[in-house]
Amino acid sequence: MNRPARLNRTLIAVLGLLLMTAGALPAAIRFHWLPALGADRPLVPGTALPPAWVPYAAAAAGIVLALAGLRWLAAQLVRKPRGRVWRFDDSPDDGTTELAAGAAVVPFVDELRGYPGVHHATATLAGTRQAPVLEVVVSVEQDGDPTGIRGRIHAEGVPRLCQALDLDSLATRIELRFTTTTGSRVG
Repeated sequence: MNRPARLNRTLIAVLGLLLMTAGALPAAIRFHWLPALGADRPLVPGTALPPAWVPYAAAAAGIVLALAGLRWLAAQLVRKPRGRVWRFDDSPDDGTTELAAGAAVVPFVDELRGYPGVHHATATLAGTRQAPVLEVVVSVEQDGDPTGIRGRIHAEGVPRLCQALDLDSLATRIELRFTTTTGSRVG
């Protein structure tokens, strides 16, 4: 599991525990399970109203938390397209050849990982054989050349994949991510 996914799951677990505790606390007070917090005792000491800025600060904090939660929810909706199984009908007598789209991009990804300046690469081939779409995510090292990598993918990698899959064209979306990792230097 990658670090962002682990952090995401950890934050969800902590938030879930906090919300369960916040939900169980009023029930515990109501049914007298916490004798230190009696049902007849006030929640806060004193009866004076808080300063005038407190409700505004609480509302601002609530809005910021709500926007952060909405941003997190929107990020959960973005997913890689699902790969498919492509069927090649060679001829009625020879039968049908099936190819998992995920298996078709494995050599392509291995080739990308060999490019200078590429730290990590993944690819997903989605769509049908008539309208294929290639989604590529490349992590570029700190001293890598993103323009050169992108150009090499378009000039060498994608045409080679098109030839292997017997495609005339392949719509390609490349996402470049940058890492703090530097490439190995030979001195």
